[in-house]
Amino acid sequence: MNIGDALFPRLLGESAWRQLPGSVRRMHGADACVLARGIANVEGEHNFALRTLRRMLGLPPPATGQTLEVRIERRGSREVWTRRFASGRMQSTLRHDAAATHLLERLGPVILRFKLCPDAQGVTWHLDGASMLGLPLPRRWLGTVLSHSGERDGRYAFTVDTRLPWLGRLVAYRGWLEIVSDD
Repeated sequence: MNIGDALFPRLLGESAWRQLPGSVRRMHGADACVLARGIANVEGEHNFALRTLRRMLGLPPPATGQTLEVRIERRGSREVWTRRFASGRMQSTLRHDAAATHLLERLGPVILRFKLCPDAQGVTWHLDGASMLGLPLPRRWLGTVLSHSGERDGRYAFTVDTRLPWLGRLVAYRGWLEIVSDD
């Protein structure tokens, strides 16, 4: 695949793409398949509502020092991300919207809409909206999602923290990955 046709380079633009750290470009580039392994710490509130929502969305349960394997399979401008945490499996599909201005991530019945903002260390993902089963969700229901992918000590590093109003922290995970295979 041509790098300009790949999802992240297309959304970020060529100039911003070239400025990203090497591990971020390798992880989010145009290779048909990427396999990476590392470690993640996963946190989340333990109340019934959040545990149920994590299961419904395929999010990992809380645990520290989990081994993590991430496989990214690219099919045109779509990417299927399969994350295998020590305590669970999470899969999502990423693509761009019709205008190619936002990243759309499908997690189970939910589609999250992100604006990607490059910075000196990587990419910050700003949540702009979401829908469930095709119906838009009110912004106030979405709470906050803090997400960044970058580089630390030469490795791909990530931080995601999702908090919902009235319920608390749905999931937060952070860690690192090293690419072990890409084609």
